Amino acid sequence: MADGDQGSGAVCAIALGGNVGDVGAAFEGAIAQLATAAGITILARSPWYRTPPMGPPQPDFWNGCVLLRTTRSPEDLLTVLQTIEAAFGRQRHLRWGPRTLDLDLIFYGDRQLHTDELTLPHPGFRDRAFVLVPLADVAADWCDPASGQTVAQLRQALDCSQVVPVQRDRDPHPAPLNSN
Repeated sequence: MADGDQGSGAVCAIALGGNVGDVGAAFEGAIAQLATAAGITILARSPWYRTPPMGPPQPDFWNGCVLLRTTRSPEDLLTVLQTIEAAFGRQRHLRWGPRTLDLDLIFYGDRQLHTDELTLPHPGFRDRAFVLVPLADVAADWCDPASGQTVAQLRQALDCSQVVPVQRDRDPHPAPLNSN
């Protein structure tokens, strides 16, 4: 997929993450809010995955990805994402710290952008299995406009062994993958 801005809007990839509280409910609620926001249509969603955290010691994360089509600008979409994060209790105190909900704009069509508020594609996504595994579930053929590689190619270059599917009936909340 290499969808750019089209008359009916741009296709965008949003990564979801969280490790505090009922993350599954937060993901479902965030998707519901996106689906009802003006100028946004949900196209696809990945399964949820559990991954070890980056940064300080904390519970494992749940991660996933949503594809949507929007007529909103990249900056306006970012504002919508941050508003939804705040509605679910997101606080930005510690980089890579625990969070109830994280919504990252990974791709906005084939747009490349760098401002003080927003960089597209999202910086660092190419090195993050917790983004690329769920993104490959819904957009394996999407071509990263910066590297020229598909999501599937980027995923193949990483060790994805610690990205494990969530078993909803046995895994209602994040818990450590490595319990020593």
